[in-house]
Amino acid sequence: MMRSDDFEERRRHLAHMSNEELARYFWELADKVVQPLVDLARTHTSPSIERSVLLRMGFSSLEAKTIVDKCAEKGLLGKGAGHVVWKLANARGMCVRDAGVALAEGRLWDEAAALFGFRR
Repeated sequence: MMRSDDFEERRRHLAHMSNEELARYFWELADKVVQPLVDLARTHTSPSIERSVLLRMGFSSLEAKTIVDKCAEKGLLGKGAGHVVWKLANARGMCVRDAGVALAEGRLWDEAAALFGFRR
């Protein structure tokens, strides 16, 4: 029974390729398909990603949630919650943990926002 699709026609440009060439072509196409996702991941974030970053920086889930929520409220989430904590710690000459705890306790937010050019 003959297939009624156009498989033979669609594969014509691949027929002359060796297995190595096909593999290389496959990965080239896979890179093209995935690249928009990679670009999106580089330029966008979400509260869950930022909480995850803070958890890996050693903050508790409650501290991370509080810091991320406040970053969103202050318009700083796009800067990265971990970046906010790290930049505040560097500016004040304190450890990252102390800077994050201060933010989780609701302190130093104006200073953190000012470090990113935000005036409140």
